[in-house]
Amino acid sequence: MNNMSLFRVMLFAVMSALAMLSLAATSSAQQGTLPAAPSASAAQQAPAVSQVPATSPQPAAAPAAPSDSAATPAERESKSLKSAAAELRELSPWSMFMSADVVVKAVMIGLAFASLVTWTIFIAKMIELAVAQRKVRRALAKISDARSLAEAQFALGSKGSVLSSLLAAAMREARLSAGISSDAGIKERAASSFSEIVRAEARRIRLGMGVLATIGATSPFVGLFGTVWGIMNSFIGISKSQTTNLAVVAPGIAEALLATAIGLVAAIPAVIIYNHFARVTKGYMELVSRASGAAGRLLSRDLDRTHVSSHGGSHARAAAE
Repeated sequence: MNNMSLFRVMLFAVMSALAMLSLAATSSAQQGTLPAAPSASAAQQAPAVSQVPATSPQPAAAPAAPSDSAATPAERESKSLKSAAAELRELSPWSMFMSADVVVKAVMIGLAFASLVTWTIFIAKMIELAVAQRKVRRALAKISDARSLAEAQFALGSKGSVLSSLLAAAMREARLSAGISSDAGIKERAASSFSEIVRAEARRIRLGMGVLATIGATSPFVGLFGTVWGIMNSFIGISKSQTTNLAVVAPGIAEALLATAIGLVAAIPAVIIYNHFARVTKGYMELVSRASGAAGRLLSRDLDRTHVSSHGGSHARAAAE
């Protein structure tokens, strides 16, 4: 038994020694392989580093050619943007007019001339209506106490006015109708003459109103035509420049919109002035109607006096006989 136990102890000791030797061998093997890995990686890196100087000039030279070809459109676009920005900084009504198309320029000049005509008519009609109204009012004040056509014509004198024309027509009709006993016919013919004079005065005083109406009605559409033409040219320029940048498109659109602005500048004052003159002309024609009524009343008084004097003379002759 003792020998058997001794044998077991020795076997255990041998196995333990073998296990320790195997562990020591595996640890030494691991320690030997660890330095080998960095050396391999270093060996892999070393050629890469050595290859860099050899291949580094080639990428630097290769992109050089395509970089020039790719930079040319970019440089062109940047130049166009800079020029457009410079134009925007210098954008003014006069510069827009000078850089506009020939058709748009013609539209702008026509609208500017229409605006000048509007203000010329305004100044001329204001003076004309003021003078005409003052003349008619003074004439009506002078004949307010007149008892006959001759007295009224003497009170007015040689100053030309529509009332003088009415009085002259009444006296002419009375002279041409001498010996006619029908007063109704004389008054009817005198009223017809008065109507012709009033209509002629209305046509004279409304001279230029049709031009204002035409300018006020057509100027916005003429300006719109210029705008459409300018925007069409702007789109053509966009297609040629092959860019939709706002800095490139804005000048052409601004020039086109300037035509509409000038059209509105010409149309709005024309409409306002036309409406103002329509009211003033209506008031003046009321004064002319009052003058026509005053001339008719004076003619009626003269006719009544003629009949009274003729009836008085016939009664006196009958009494003498």
